[in-house]
Amino acid sequence: MKDLLFKKVSLREKEYTSRFFDVLCREGKIFSVQEHNPALKAPEACTIEGNGRLLTSAFYNTHSHSAMTLFRGLGEDLPLDKWLYQYILPAEKHLNAHAVYVAATVAIAEMLRAGICSFSDMYFYMPEIARAVRESGIKANLSRSVATRDALDSQIDEAISFCREYHDTCNGRIRTDIAIHAEYSTSDAVVKRLTDAAAELGVGIQLHLSETEAEHEACLARRGITPSAYFERLGAFRVPVTAAHGVYLTEDDRAILCAHGATVSHNPTSNLKLGSGVMPLLKTMQSGVRVALGSDGAASNNRLDILREMQTAMLLHKGLSGTPELLTSADMWPLATENGALAQGRGNAGKICSGYCADLVLWDLYPSFVSFDSTLMYTATADQVFMTVVDGQILYENGTFRTIDTEQLFFEFEKICEDFSSRRFRKEQP
Repeated sequence: MKDLLFKKVSLREKEYTSRFFDVLCREGKIFSVQEHNPALKAPEACTIEGNGRLLTSAFYNTHSHSAMTLFRGLGEDLPLDKWLYQYILPAEKHLNAHAVYVAATVAIAEMLRAGICSFSDMYFYMPEIARAVRESGIKANLSRSVATRDALDSQIDEAISFCREYHDTCNGRIRTDIAIHAEYSTSDAVVKRLTDAAAELGVGIQLHLSETEAEHEACLARRGITPSAYFERLGAFRVPVTAAHGVYLTEDDRAILCAHGATVSHNPTSNLKLGSGVMPLLKTMQSGVRVALGSDGAASNNRLDILREMQTAMLLHKGLSGTPELLTSADMWPLATENGALAQGRGNAGKICSGYCADLVLWDLYPSFVSFDSTLMYTATADQVFMTVVDGQILYENGTFRTIDTEQLFFEFEKICEDFSSRRFRKEQP
């Protein structure tokens, strides 16, 4: 692995007070961060002339269904239940391994283009998504989605076998989790079996939690407790949990999540688009719960862009609270970086600091005289990502992907899309 030397870059971290820096990456880690020295040379390194561009940590997407790039635009302008049962589930019955591999690779290209170095995924045909991750060089926490009330369902065996085979492979780029789809799509026996497996395998759990009011209230009516309390009762929080959405968490729910060190993946765009509501971000953060950011699938967002999620969350919660000073750009940045890395069990990541993973984004972005924080939060777009580096490897640079043949990829993707567009999907009943 060749060293990388970023020369004369700007950094957003508050502790760095000089104007320009040189950042050396070695063996996939940040080796040194020092004030810019024009005389500094690293003959064995690939030198990137920053010319004052901004260098930041890359982003972590803590909730996605990557292969749903295939269903982008399907079932628009509907609430979650109709979108899911009338369009998505019928379409997913026609998926095959090749379609998932291609669609996931399309998602990975989109995420690398947007400065995302790692994503948490819950879907089917997981070995094919693992293949896309392995070939592309991105990182991922992968989980085979389990939605069944039958504790002997083959989905469970697939999920456990996948974890055993793929966990901590590709030099740690691929980690695995157990996926419990949601409280409403499972049973006590299934949750117990899956949580026991996660504890035995030493992996975390990904799940959907209190995404809609109907889901939350139905659980209360059915079980007499909230989804959070239900999962706690069955022992799910014995292992690290990343709970997507959390729109209707109660104060007691937040106390449960905080006590067990769980992470809530805030997906503001998807929740808004499906009319599901707004997760109370300020209350959740103030209760001590770790919060990270997620895109959800491309069929309900429709972009895989964590910068946009951060900007949306920032503006949304300022407006809802009526108190703009309560949530600053410095408060939001860890949600997209450090907190996401922690949710994925990836230590020493999410900051530009010696010894941390060299997961970096070089922006074609120059600051105002005020600060990079405000420029990133209120002005920047993913189109201004110039370079994405994962574990010290340049995977995307100025419109070019180093590990993905996008011409062949989109040729294959177009054929799959044409096949799906010719089908008529039978509507499911919830």
